[in-house]
Amino acid sequence: MPSRPLPAPSTAPDARGALSKAFLNVRDAAEYLGLSPHTLYVWRHRRQGPPSFRMGQRGRVMYRLEALDAWIQEQEKADSRSNTALSPLSAAPQHRSGYTTSA
Repeated sequence: MPSRPLPAPSTAPDARGALSKAFLNVRDAAEYLGLSPHTLYVWRHRRQGPPSFRMGQRGRVMYRLEALDAWIQEQEKADSRSNTALSPLSAAPQHRSGYTTSA
C-alpha cells in the first residue's frame, strides 16, 4: 500500500476552534473560574454570577469568554481588598447624629 503524504496544516482559523474559544460550556467555564460546575448551576438558578445563555436546539448553557473576564473585573472592583476606595480603613470615621458624649 503506497503511503500518502499528510495534508499541509491549514493556516485558516478553524471555525470550531474559534467557537470553542469564544464560548464555554458550564464545565469549561467552571474550570476557567476555578469553581465547581454545581456552583455555576446554583448561581444561574438564583440569577447570580456571570451572565450565561442557552445555545442551540438542545439548550446548552453557555458562557461568553469575554463576559467571564468582564465579570471577574467587576468582582475585583467590588472587593475592598483590591479596590482601596472601598476599604473601610481609608474611610472617614462616622459619627452618630444627636449623640452626645459626656466628658
